[in-house]
Amino acid sequence: MTQPLWQKSDIKIDARIMAFLAGDDVLLDREFFLHDITASKAHVEGLANIGVVSADEAAALKRELDTLADDFRAGSFVLDDRYEDGHSAIEARLTERLGDAGRRVHTGRSRNDQILVATRLWLKEQLAALEQHCRAIAQVCLDRAAQPAIPLPGYTHLQRAVVSSTGMWFAGFAEGFIDNALRAQQTALLIDANPLGTAAGYGVNLRLDREHTTQALGFARMQVSPIYAQLSRGKFEMAVLEAIAGALLDVRRLAWDLSLFTTAEFNFVKLPSEYTTGSSIMPNKRNPDVVELLRASYASVAAARTEIEQLLSLPSGYQRDLQFSKGSLFHGCRHGLAALELVPDLLARMAWNEPAMRAAIEPAMYATDVAIEQAAAGVPFRDAYRAAADAAASAGEGRTPEGSLAARVSPGSGNDLRLDLLRDRLSHLDG
Repeated sequence: MTQPLWQKSDIKIDARIMAFLAGDDVLLDREFFLHDITASKAHVEGLANIGVVSADEAAALKRELDTLADDFRAGSFVLDDRYEDGHSAIEARLTERLGDAGRRVHTGRSRNDQILVATRLWLKEQLAALEQHCRAIAQVCLDRAAQPAIPLPGYTHLQRAVVSSTGMWFAGFAEGFIDNALRAQQTALLIDANPLGTAAGYGVNLRLDREHTTQALGFARMQVSPIYAQLSRGKFEMAVLEAIAGALLDVRRLAWDLSLFTTAEFNFVKLPSEYTTGSSIMPNKRNPDVVELLRASYASVAAARTEIEQLLSLPSGYQRDLQFSKGSLFHGCRHGLAALELVPDLLARMAWNEPAMRAAIEPAMYATDVAIEQAAAGVPFRDAYRAAADAAASAGEGRTPEGSLAARVSPGSGNDLRLDLLRDRLSHLDG
């Protein structure tokens, strides 16, 4: 390992302790490394603006940072256990190539604000991906909701309740994912704050050009207080995981529906073959494994959020405990977004089994229609309710699923899905 940035002449380093301190940090930093380089370039520009590095030094530092980024992408520079972390690797490379100019790059900053800004840039990318996935799911649902509706039993308490439709089912999830996309946008507004220049959480005795780094890195605002920059670590990460988890809650319920609908007992849905797997012992089986793992994916993200929450039982100021938040954050975001990415194609290609769905609609499922019609004709609703309950077995006489849906004129239901309104909401997410 290269010499730690904090090494002092009278301190002996124990290899076992260093291994424990470093943990998986340098490996996890591969995910944030390019963002760390980007922020380092902005920091160099800021140092040049206040005369800490010369224009020539700034140009050389930026050139070497670009070369390092290219080498990292190409695989010719590997971030590994030669370094304590990604921050150390950047400084070591610049010092190797540029000598004293490389040693100046850390002036006015700490590894604390270095990881804060690299993570913040990375989190903005994750939220952009989350919004994109939620929009894609919502669009597929709206497209399929607009197709001719097929009658589908509507369930409460997992018992057959009323006549529903494929249009209503898709419209419900469309609206949910429009809201999930909106939540991604709102979370992005929260975290779009530049912490670079707050150093170890108390500022420095340099007039750092924080306005420049805020603009250069594309942040909406500066995170003003150095103390709050540290207080926000973990809090902002949890907000991103919560936004992803919120979308996965809808995925979990959707996947539960499909898990039931693909059973032989329901037989309402056939999945694309790519979304099923075979059994290792039973030749006849095709298992909905993808759907089941989509259903389980919320747990991974919720666990990541909980781990970070448990780390935050801390006083103000930086504490090393927060190092462990990187692994939780990376794994939670990666798994959650990978799950969401699979959903649009699954929904676009799943096939309904109309005969099985129609066969599952039984006469008693029209009882609510009967009660509402009698109430509309002037019968007190509770009296109409009792009469319909007593005659539930014959409620379907002379009725069809299409007739029930056509009469369902309350906004958002069978004959009035308001898909144009949902499309308008989706399109207006852009501003």
